[in-house]
Amino acid sequence: MSSLQMPASKKLAVLVPAATLAFLCSTFANPVRGQAVAEAAGANSVSASVASSIKPPTMPKFPATGAGSSPSSPSGSSAHLIASAGPPPEETNRKSLEASAGKDASKLLLRATPVEGQIWVNGKVVGKTPLLLVLAPGKYQVEMRGSRGQTGKRSVDLLPRETRELAVKLDQLYPGRVTAATR
Repeated sequence: MSSLQMPASKKLAVLVPAATLAFLCSTFANPVRGQAVAEAAGANSVSASVASSIKPPTMPKFPATGAGSSPSSPSGSSAHLIASAGPPPEETNRKSLEASAGKDASKLLLRATPVEGQIWVNGKVVGKTPLLLVLAPGKYQVEMRGSRGQTGKRSVDLLPRETRELAVKLDQLYPGRVTAATR
């Protein structure tokens, strides 16, 4: 079949792309503008294909550590901090102390000046002042830390079934005011 006998639809299918190409070549005859158009077209086509092929992010699964972990996994196996979905450490530590109190439990009411100090018993945080703790009889190291860097430490020895109040005045870690010394 000769090109003269080709149907009109096939002629249009060949002529339209050829005409478009000729129009674009004449419009972008300036090499710099043509290069910019070609780069933009390439960047758009690549970024569109990349954007369509992006997978949603997946969160890694971390091994359980801390109070709810299995005994087979070591508690310090990860160098990274892992956020716990369980109760806060203050609550866990306090419940642990109270659970081991036994039948001859003692009560310790902790207060601090200024109020709202964080309480640490034997190096573990247990809550904020004022706080009533039920503890097993024995010797405890109590440290309180204020919100502005104040600290106070006391040692307390509890007898069986004893109720005691411990009020600690928190001292400034750093001076509140600095004055120049005169010579």
